Amino acid sequence: MSDLLERLRARGWRMTSQRRVVAQVLDGDHTHLTADEVHARSARLLPEISRATVYNTLGELVSLGEVIEVSTDGRAKRYDPNAHHPHQHLVCASCGMIRDVHPTGDPLADLPAQERFGFTVSEAEVTYRGLCPACA
Repeated sequence: MSDLLERLRARGWRMTSQRRVVAQVLDGDHTHLTADEVHARSARLLPEISRATVYNTLGELVSLGEVIEVSTDGRAKRYDPNAHHPHQHLVCASCGMIRDVHPTGDPLADLPAQERFGFTVSEAEVTYRGLCPACA
């Protein structure tokens, strides 16, 4: 579970009804929704919410560093509320679903010194790809 709503409250983020609904939709099981999916789910809770408001709110949450924008293989951007907990992503090569995973190894430690080419490496992004159960 994400702690997005708690983080936003702690920041003193102005919680209009529209912003609250977008945050509620994102705060959950880390299925990494597209903006259109966030809008559709938000509209079920608040029918008058506009697509522009959803897009603007997502942009603001990304700018604040409270949501991560994830894009894979040129597909629609997806939004990850798990911005403050280290994790990697598992992506379905067919439908594009993205899930958070927590491998036990350290990807920074796995890069041999001779492969760093003098870089001071500060982070690593690993993406696992395969087929989800529905697509397999």
